[in-house]
Amino acid sequence: MNFIEDVLERFPSAQPALLAIDEAGERRTWGFGELVARSAGLAGAMAARGVGRGDVVVTLVGNRPEWVLAMLACFRIGAVALPCNTQLRGKDLELRVRIAEPKLAIGEAELLAALPEGVPTMDLDEVAAVLDEERPQEPPADAVDLDPGDPALIVFTSGTTGEARAAVHSQAYLGGQRLQAENWFGAREGELAWCTAASGWSKSARNAFIAPWLCGATALIHAGRFDPAERLEICEREGVNVLCQAPTEYRMLAKRTELRPIPGLRRLVSAGEPLNPEVIRAFREGTGLDIHDGYGQTETGALTGSVVGEERVRPGSMGKPLPGVELRIVEGELQLRHASCPTFFSHYIGSAPFAEEWWRTGDLVSEDEDGYLWFEGRADDVIVSSGYRIGPFEVESALVSHPAVAEAAAVSAPDPERGAVVRAVVVLRDREPSDELVRELQEHVRAETAPYKYPRIIEFADELPKTASGKIRRSELRGASA
Repeated sequence: MNFIEDVLERFPSAQPALLAIDEAGERRTWGFGELVARSAGLAGAMAARGVGRGDVVVTLVGNRPEWVLAMLACFRIGAVALPCNTQLRGKDLELRVRIAEPKLAIGEAELLAALPEGVPTMDLDEVAAVLDEERPQEPPADAVDLDPGDPALIVFTSGTTGEARAAVHSQAYLGGQRLQAENWFGAREGELAWCTAASGWSKSARNAFIAPWLCGATALIHAGRFDPAERLEICEREGVNVLCQAPTEYRMLAKRTELRPIPGLRRLVSAGEPLNPEVIRAFREGTGLDIHDGYGQTETGALTGSVVGEERVRPGSMGKPLPGVELRIVEGELQLRHASCPTFFSHYIGSAPFAEEWWRTGDLVSEDEDGYLWFEGRADDVIVSSGYRIGPFEVESALVSHPAVAEAAAVSAPDPERGAVVRAVVVLRDREPSDELVRELQEHVRAETAPYKYPRIIEFADELPKTASGKIRRSELRGASA
């Protein structure tokens, strides 16, 4: 098997595969044939530098064509791609190099300079020279016939509670994305799909271009910084049909733009953290579209979602298990029969493959009478106050529904009488912090949810600590209250 032959080469060469928009707004469309040819040339140059089957290649490139070409070159020759977020620095990069031992790093020169000494590099000027047809080049590399269990991709966990771990996904993971691509992501033949996730995040690795291509759609990548108004303008101008964003981006659009119907846009999807019902309602009212939430982990890939063809979205639900995926809830924790999941990881670097029948996600979930699943929080994040178990997400959803609040995080704070109380850290939208606002927010939460769940402590911050993928680091907030 080989992703290049099995997927890319099955399309007509001239069929649009990739629409790339750079920081200046310049756009270029790449056909499948050009991507195949150019990535084969890059793979040849990598092979000339000693990269072969099973060798790890780091990418430190933003959402640019060079990142896509580097990933495809790895898939072609059986090298193991390790995409890194461009915001990683110092210790994060040192950790990845120490664990993965890369044979080569491809990326932007200023980012490569932050790598530890001893890692061979290829910067974007060198990549451009490889792609220059006017210069002598190494022979293009042939596609290698790979085994389904061969490693294809390394994605580091987000490290919300400890040191990030290196999850290895096999070649079968690439084609296995068809399950979520067709049932949750939901692009169609000939459409334009845009997954806005930054390179280095597991959702980007599977949905920036793999999921669109498995559906026969064109993938859009944009190298510019996130700007809420520009995000909607690009969707409108380019005719985006499927938009896949992080919950944080949906929240920012709902708070900082005037949502409106966009011609051509027919499906919105989200994953990474639960979406607040208030945000889903805002998009339903402003755009006429539901946001189809989904759930998965770095190790598992997508597991649940509001699937294609399903009845109207239930705001706040993470949907139902994807077809064929076996899930169960044990003492509140969601568990996966990993043999039923075509995108389950192979192993962590330095550890043996997972050998048990059921994978414990560490996430607390409830199920309603119709089989819809509802995220309640990480097992480590649950707040126990006066014997009540309080999931942080429900408190955060109540806070975010207040017009003054842009973002919020709820964590446990020690209390001599109650054992613990709810402490909320709030990022404001357009008001100044005050004792009056604290009382107003507390009363708002009391009205929105059970009175015992209201935050007895409210603090204000300019921003919340987050992982590179946008997940809130609640462990860091808990530490700050100790």
